[in-house]
Amino acid sequence: MKEKSVKKNYFYNLIYQLLTLILPLITTPYISRVLGAEKIGIYSYTTSVVTYFILFGSLGVSMYGQREIAYVGEDIGKRKKSFWEIVILRFITLAIATLIYYFTIIRTAGEYKIYYEILLFYLLASAFDISWFLQGLEEFKKTVMRNLIVRTTSVMLIFVLVKQPNDLSKYLLIYSLADLIGNLSLWAYLPKYLKGEKIEKISVFRHFIPIMILFVPQIAVKVYNIMDKTMLGKIIGDKAELGNYEEAYKIINVLLTIIASLSLVMVPKIASLYHKGERQRLKIYLNKSFNFMFFLTFPMMFGIISVAKEFIPFFLGAGYEIAAKVTVVMAPLLVLSGISNIIGVAYLLPTKKHKEYTVSICVGIVVNVILNAFLILKYKAIGVAIATVISQIFVDIFQIYYIRNEIRIKDMLKMAYKYFIASLGMFIICQIVGIFIHADNIISVIVKAGLGVISYAVFLVLLKDDYIKSLKGTVKSLILRE
Repeated sequence: MKEKSVKKNYFYNLIYQLLTLILPLITTPYISRVLGAEKIGIYSYTTSVVTYFILFGSLGVSMYGQREIAYVGEDIGKRKKSFWEIVILRFITLAIATLIYYFTIIRTAGEYKIYYEILLFYLLASAFDISWFLQGLEEFKKTVMRNLIVRTTSVMLIFVLVKQPNDLSKYLLIYSLADLIGNLSLWAYLPKYLKGEKIEKISVFRHFIPIMILFVPQIAVKVYNIMDKTMLGKIIGDKAELGNYEEAYKIINVLLTIIASLSLVMVPKIASLYHKGERQRLKIYLNKSFNFMFFLTFPMMFGIISVAKEFIPFFLGAGYEIAAKVTVVMAPLLVLSGISNIIGVAYLLPTKKHKEYTVSICVGIVVNVILNAFLILKYKAIGVAIATVISQIFVDIFQIYYIRNEIRIKDMLKMAYKYFIASLGMFIICQIVGIFIHADNIISVIVKAGLGVISYAVFLVLLKDDYIKSLKGTVKSLILRE
C-alpha cells in the first residue's frame, strides 16, 4: 500500500477536529448572546457530568483501536477480527455506562433532568464512533467529508431553532444528535475495508486487559481536562462564572485542536514505525513534529494575549468580561499542551510507555485539585485558569524527563528559541501599534492580526528559519511556473 502523507493526514485530521468543534465555535457569538452566561454555565456543567460516563463507557477504545488497526496493516482478516471484537466490547461497556447514567443521574437530576435526558443521545453517539478505525488506516479524509454535511446542517438548525434562553434544551438536542448522526454516517465506509475474509472465532475480551492498560492514562488525561469545570460548577454557585470560563476555554480549545491534530496524525505513523523497529525514522518524525508545533504555538500564544481584550467582548457580547482575562491566563497552554501532545499522545502511548504517561497526568491532576481548592473560592474562574496552567507545567516536566534519552532538552530549546523570539517581537510591535490605534473593537483585532502575521514572518526571515526558507522556495517555484 502506498504510504500515506503525514502532511495530508494532518490537514484532513485538522479539518475533522475543527468540525467536531463547529457547534461551539461558529455559533459561539450567537449562542453566548441568546442563551446568556448562566445557561452556558448549565450547558458546561451538565455536559461535563455526562462526559465522565462516556469516558468510563468507552474505556479508551479510540486510541487502542487506532493503534491496533495500524499494527495489523493490510491483513484484512486480522483487521476485520480486531474491528468487530473492539466494537462489540465497546457496545457492552457503553451499555453498562448508559444504565448507570440513567439510574444515578437522570432519575435523581432535579432541575436539570430534561438536559440530562437529552444528553443521553450524546452518550449513545459514542457507542457508534468508529473514527478510530479509519484513522488507524490513515484514511482521515473520509471522516471529514461525512461529517461536513452533518455539522453544517446542525449549525443552520441552531440559528433557526435557538432563539431565547429557554431554548437550551433545543441546543443540547442539536448538539447531541449531530454527534450521533455523524458517527452513524461513518459506518457506510466499512464494506470497503472489511469485505472478503470470514471470521471464524471472535474473542471480545482478549482486548480487555490491553485496553484497560491504555485506558488508565487516557481516563487520567480526560478527567484532567474536564475536572476544572466540574469543580468550578460545584464550588461556585454562580453558573455565570462557569459560563465565562467555558467560553474562554472554548476559544483556547479551538487553537489547541489545531495543535492536537498533529499528534493524532502521528499516532498511527509512530505506532507503525515502533512496531517495525525503525527507531531512527521515529526520532526524525518526532523532531519534525516538535519543530512544527513550536512554529505554530508561540505566535498563537502571543497573538491571543495581544487581541483578547478587544476580541472577546466583540465575539461573545456583554456579560463575558471575565472571559477575556481567563483567555490571557490560559494562553500559555497552547505551547505547554503542544509539548505534552507530542511527547504523551504521539510518542509515549504508541510506544507502550503507558506507565510514564499515566504518572505525568496523575501528577497534573493532583496539582490541579490542590491548586483549585485554594484558588477557586478567591479567584473563581481566573483561579481555575491559573491552576490549569501550573498543573500542565508539571505534566510537561515529567514527560520531558521520561524522553530525555530520545530527545535532548538542549535540542528542544534549540528548535523553540527562534519562534519564541519572533513571536515576542511580533507581540511587542502589535502592542505598540495598539496604543496608537485607540480602538477597542474588531478594527484593532484585524490590524493587530495582519501586522502580527507579517512581522512574525519577517522576524523568521531575519532568523533564517527553515520553514520560511521552504515557503519562499515554494512561492518562487509557483511564480516561475507561471
